Amino acid sequence: MSGAGDEFQPGVVGDGYPAGTGWVVAARGELDQDTLAPLEEALTSAADRYPLVVLDAGAITFGDSSFLNLLLRLHHLTTLRIAAPGEQLRRLFAVTGADTVLSVRASVEDATGA
Repeated sequence: MSGAGDEFQPGVVGDGYPAGTGWVVAARGELDQDTLAPLEEALTSAADRYPLVVLDAGAITFGDSSFLNLLLRLHHLTTLRIAAPGEQLRRLFAVTGADTVLSVRASVEDATGA
């Protein structure tokens, strides 16, 4: 955070867009305590406005315990669905038991459907 190259990684959160009665937030890259703030802001903002929030996780390459904590907190604020998580996230969810709490879907289309 001291130099110009230490700013938040551009593109950790992609464009959000409406889907039915909900909002899709796309994220990518490595999400940990150092990079999580933009995603937290995007998800919290969406949860304040929409009854359904979908996290398009297809381009997330890594998520740590702070990322998982964010998802569990959001799960209590709104209907949260995680779409298209990669192998590392699926493993994280399975090992922690979060896959029994969070709604994980195969695709964004599955997550935005009824």
